[in-house]
Amino acid sequence: MFGKVAADMLGLSDVGSVIKPADYDKVDADDYVMHEDQEKIYFLIKSKSDEYCFTNNALIHLDGTSATSKKRMLHRYSYATNKITDVFLETAGTVDLDVEIKFKIGSVPFSIDVHKKFIEEVKDLYKALIKISEITHENEISLQYAKQSIEIASTTLGRVTSQDANLVVQFKMLNQAAFQWLEESKKQYWIKDFGFIFEKYINN
Repeated sequence: MFGKVAADMLGLSDVGSVIKPADYDKVDADDYVMHEDQEKIYFLIKSKSDEYCFTNNALIHLDGTSATSKKRMLHRYSYATNKITDVFLETAGTVDLDVEIKFKIGSVPFSIDVHKKFIEEVKDLYKALIKISEITHENEISLQYAKQSIEIASTTLGRVTSQDANLVVQFKMLNQAAFQWLEESKKQYWIKDFGFIFEKYINN
């Protein structure tokens, strides 16, 4: 009953609406945001059957089977483990009532219809998703380079056959330093929180 009332209050139909921050407490997705871990909603699209909640850490999708059913399937896609790719924005034609934002997160494709009156807001979301996609792609390449450098260094040092105690100690120290460097590289290139991207592009 509350869902229907909320939908009526927010003027929702099968075409999605962009929900204002002041109304986040009226949507179901807010209950699944990890506020305890400083997770925050930055963008939310809602239709009568679905909710697409973009936080700093993940996309939370409440998948409704239909506008009249109360059953929902909750999906959570972390940006850290599900790359965003293939981001497209299809603007409205003269007679169209909606715009469409498309992307893949991990292996899952999304195509979200949004009323064309929210085109400026959807443009902001498009820019944020494009930027996250670019950053994760560049970081993946950098991390691969870091791993390759470690492998080459380890292979080269592993060929040291001298029994000289000093060389053995140096090898162990270099090996330890190399793997510590790799762990630091992972922290640098494996971003979990993209709040800084949403803050830059949403509503700007």
